[in-house]
Amino acid sequence: MNTDTRKIAVIGTGKTGSYVAHQLGEQAVLFDEDNKPTTSELKKTDAAIIFVPGNAAAEIIDIVLEAGIPAVWGTTGYEWPADLPSRVKTSNTKWVIGSNFSLGMNLVRKAIEIFGKGSDLLDSPNFHIHEVHHTQKQDAPSGTAISWQKWLGKESVISSDRQGDVKGIHNLHIKTAGESIYLKHEAHDRSVFADGAIWTANFLLEHTMIEPGLYPFSDIFDRAYSELI
Repeated sequence: MNTDTRKIAVIGTGKTGSYVAHQLGEQAVLFDEDNKPTTSELKKTDAAIIFVPGNAAAEIIDIVLEAGIPAVWGTTGYEWPADLPSRVKTSNTKWVIGSNFSLGMNLVRKAIEIFGKGSDLLDSPNFHIHEVHHTQKQDAPSGTAISWQKWLGKESVISSDRQGDVKGIHNLHIKTAGESIYLKHEAHDRSVFADGAIWTANFLLEHTMIEPGLYPFSDIFDRAYSELI
């Protein structure tokens, strides 16, 4: 299918969702508080991209599952139901959940994994992850900061700051008595998250061999990365 003819449901038109809708243009089918998604309307689309707050996710999980379309979720600050992977698989569809859909962030992930393993060679390293986001962000620490700690695989101090309309800044500081190592990722524009979410939806639609199920965004990125090497 030509990507220009696809219809993508955009659920949630907040800061990032609005960028998704803008990037998609006429391909976007918008749903928000005033036009809530229904299973019948979602079935008319090819996939869904969802950026809703954590407290709104539970209200639409069943609706999206019943629609049976691929879904890309950017919701953070929500504890996903333990049975969700089996439910997605039973629905014969594919969902991707990500705390940050920046493709560049996933290149950073690979670097963090190297730092985590290699730090065993260092003398008593301390790890500090600091994140900064806009003042309207509801969850702290950010889902991305929590992911950084997971990728690092080390006990870390995580701190958060909320300033103005910051799109997202994440820093890793590895410190020993003799040296410091820094890694930083900064998003300059929310379009980077929108573009990544749209890329993910199209990847699911184009790679029909992917088995039904629930995937972290990192798995999808790694599939694409493996095609390059």
